[in-house]
Amino acid sequence: MKTWMRVVCWCLCLVGSATAADAADLTATSRSPVHPVLIRNEHNSLLQIVVEAKADGEKVTSLTFALNGTMLGDNVEAVRLFFDGGKSSLSTKTPFGDELPPVGSVTFQGEQSLAAGQNVFWLSCRLKPTADLSHSIAATCSEVQTSFGTVKPKDQSPGARHRIGIALRKHNDDGVHTYRIPALTTSAKGSLLCVYDMRRRAARDLQEDIDIGLSRSSDGGRTWVSPRVIMDMGEFNGLPQEQNGCSDPGIIVDRQTGEIFVFAVWMWGKPGKHQWRDDGSEPGYEIGKAAQMLVVRSKDDGLTWSKPENLTRKLKKEAWWLYAPAPQQGFQLADGTLVMPSQGRDEQGKSFSTIMTSRDHGETWTSGAPAYSGGSECQAAELGDGSIMLNIRNDHDKFRAVFVTRDLGQTWQPHETNRKAIIEPTCNGSLLRVDYSQRGEQRHVLLFANPQSQKARERHTIQVSFDDGRTWPESHRLLLDEGKGRGYPSLTRIDDRHIGIVYEGSQSDVMFEKLSLFDDLIPPDRSPLGANDKVRIAIIGDSTAASYPKPPAETPDLTGWGQVFGESASSSTSA
Repeated sequence: MKTWMRVVCWCLCLVGSATAADAADLTATSRSPVHPVLIRNEHNSLLQIVVEAKADGEKVTSLTFALNGTMLGDNVEAVRLFFDGGKSSLSTKTPFGDELPPVGSVTFQGEQSLAAGQNVFWLSCRLKPTADLSHSIAATCSEVQTSFGTVKPKDQSPGARHRIGIALRKHNDDGVHTYRIPALTTSAKGSLLCVYDMRRRAARDLQEDIDIGLSRSSDGGRTWVSPRVIMDMGEFNGLPQEQNGCSDPGIIVDRQTGEIFVFAVWMWGKPGKHQWRDDGSEPGYEIGKAAQMLVVRSKDDGLTWSKPENLTRKLKKEAWWLYAPAPQQGFQLADGTLVMPSQGRDEQGKSFSTIMTSRDHGETWTSGAPAYSGGSECQAAELGDGSIMLNIRNDHDKFRAVFVTRDLGQTWQPHETNRKAIIEPTCNGSLLRVDYSQRGEQRHVLLFANPQSQKARERHTIQVSFDDGRTWPESHRLLLDEGKGRGYPSLTRIDDRHIGIVYEGSQSDVMFEKLSLFDDLIPPDRSPLGANDKVRIAIIGDSTAASYPKPPAETPDLTGWGQVFGESASSSTSA
């Protein structure tokens, strides 16, 4: 009997040893890519699992995952697993197992043959439309079961979590090919307003069939009213839509009157031309030669909009080849002066950046002098000493140009960080000043967002400066999305404790996220607020109010919201 037992034990040991040896021929790693998971996306990649085999023929039969997150069941509708072969990005062509509900531990069962080398699986989730934007989701892979044994993947991104965001605009939404160039602001009543290009036929810049669209939220970004066209030049003067494009919207709110202004550049004719190249726009004022600066206005919190008004003769010097808004939001000084970043082409056709200002609540506007030749899209913020900083997309090298004015743009001086502090891949950015008092002390920070890379529009990041832009410490950088996109971020405040950002990231044409100022961006020693502390978040240096209103609790009357303006107006730098 003892001899027989020894034989059985010896056989079991051989089987166990063989299983371990065969399993050793397989290794697995898991990694959670940095990007938000988005409401309205059918698939959101949570985790990449790479199983590496030394030879063909082995099979994966199941993968087990641990899911956790804030109110997981309230936010996630379902999870799925896909096999990608050797691809490095999510493909949904080959599902593995069935769609499963989001519980703490899920196991996908199936059978997938492996090839020698890397074999990639992706865990994906679909969010509920009611998912909470302040919550996050995490996933880890606990084991991979194969035909020859069990493998426990090595976690390459321990502790990683995905913020929840919204795919505000997606490729082909409402029949529009591409949405681009978003600019975000907050109205005097607390509504969020996001304007953007609606590029109807193709992703290309002007000249093309492009209108200016608006998405609007009255509940802090949780829900958004269906987008509406607010600037469309139709078939002006007999030319088709593709020769009447409007692009690059900029937006500003007069917080003293509540009026909202949206600017854009309009090209008439010139098929195949680009306003920033060659004779796509020319000196003078003539429609059809010079690209035109248009504005539309709203006096009812963005519900209805005026017909386009042409400002070209009032703002553009005749010798300049182009004058256009910078596609961002502007701000208002304490004395009511409106400050809007702008850009153009000078007498030699070279690009420049500046600001335009209004001292009479937008009735008239004055253009500043060029701050920097070779720059284009720009953002402005008021600094602690009352000067205005202009942060500029730089076409000369891969560092942002930074200039300062003390006379509303009539003269400019280079900032100490000019062309040496903030890296970029040549792309639009966003600047936001945050003022707050804490324990009786007045403080402010600058937030800056851009693709933080010199190689590509990737690593979409928010940085914080505590000294008016002199330094941007690495310790206070928040990576939102590591993947490639088109960039073009735009920041605004949502309420006393949150900011919003839209950007062209890796997961959607226009992505929206809601962030906590004091949990995500400002360090703990500066973040706790006492009962008597107030926060004032200033849009691009806004200096007008002691505090901002919270978003209205009820959705306002949307009567008239459906009006679409297609009437005619009065007679680069590549994005």
